[in-house]
Amino acid sequence: MTVVRAVVGQVRAPCDTGAALACVAECASRAARENVELVVFPEALVGGYLQGAGFGAVIRDRSEVGRTEFLVYSLGAVEIPGPEVGQLAEIAREHGLHLVGGLIERAGSTLYCAAVIIDDTGQMVGRRRKVMSMGSERLVWGHRDGSTLRVSPTRLGRLASVVCWENLMPALRLAFYAQGVDTRCAPTAYARDVQLAAKRHIAVECHCFVTAANQVAQAKDLPPTYATGYDDPRDVVCRGTSVIVDPFGTVVAGPLADEEGLLAAHLDLDDVTRGHFELDAAGHYSRPDVFTLTVDTRVRPVVDLVAGNDPARDAVTAEGAG
Repeated sequence: MTVVRAVVGQVRAPCDTGAALACVAECASRAARENVELVVFPEALVGGYLQGAGFGAVIRDRSEVGRTEFLVYSLGAVEIPGPEVGQLAEIAREHGLHLVGGLIERAGSTLYCAAVIIDDTGQMVGRRRKVMSMGSERLVWGHRDGSTLRVSPTRLGRLASVVCWENLMPALRLAFYAQGVDTRCAPTAYARDVQLAAKRHIAVECHCFVTAANQVAQAKDLPPTYATGYDDPRDVVCRGTSVIVDPFGTVVAGPLADEEGLLAAHLDLDDVTRGHFELDAAGHYSRPDVFTLTVDTRVRPVVDLVAGNDPARDAVTAEGAG
C-alpha cells in the first residue's frame, strides 16, 4: 500500500477520561465512514492537558491545595497496559483503522506524558513517553529513559509518534530519521503560529508526512477542580491549528483554528522516497565522518532487583522490568 487516507482530529478538551474515550470513539466512527485508515489525536487527550494550572507550586514550596490537585490529576491518568488503552484498542479494531493518541500515563505514583500507536487489529504496536517536558509541565510529568524512541512498522508504513516540543529537539529528530519514517504523528498542545513553520521544516528535513493534531479549548472547557489564571470562561486557551504537511513542506490540510474538526488528506508514501532523492538526513546527506549521534534506547530501571530463589520476588522483578 502506498496511499494512506489519514485524519487529524482537532477536538475539544474533555473534562474527564471517560469523556475523552467517548470523544475518540465518536471521531473514529466518523473517520471510518470516510474510509480513513489513520487517525491522530492531540497530546494528553486522555487524562487531560491542564492549560493554565499551577498546582500551587512556586520555587521552594508547594501548597496543600496543589497536592490535592495532583492527586485528582493522577486519578484521571491511565496505566499502560490497562482498561482505558484496551478501550482505545477496541475502537481501532472495531473501525478497522490505525489510531495514534496522546494520554497521561500513571506508573506507580509518577505521571508521564505518553502516546500510543494502535493498529487496525487492536494491537498496540507503539508506545512513547515524552523524553522532555516543556516549562511548567515538569511539575507534574516525569522523564524516563530512551527505550520508547522507536519507529513502529505497520501496514500503513513506518509511523513515529513525537509529542509537542519534542519536535524541536534536533537530536531526537535525527534518532527517528535514522530508523526511517513515513508518517510522523505529532500529538501537541501548542498552537502558536511558529508551530506551522516547525512542522513544515520537519517534513522537509525528514522528507516524511507530518500529521499534527491539537485540541481546541476555552477556559470553560477546563475542569473546575483546578485553579488557573483564566478569569473569563470565554478565554481561548488553545486555538488548535492542526495541520497535515507532505514531504516537500506543502500544507495539504489545515491549519484549522478556533473550531473542532477532522482534517483529512491522502498520503502517497512513495513521496517519501521521491523526497529522499534530494535529501536523506540520516543517509546520503549526512557526514558520519564529521558528525555522529549515539542514542541509548536501553531500558533503565531505577532499581534493578537481581533474581534469586524467591519466586514471589522474581515475579515482581519481571513485572517491573516489563
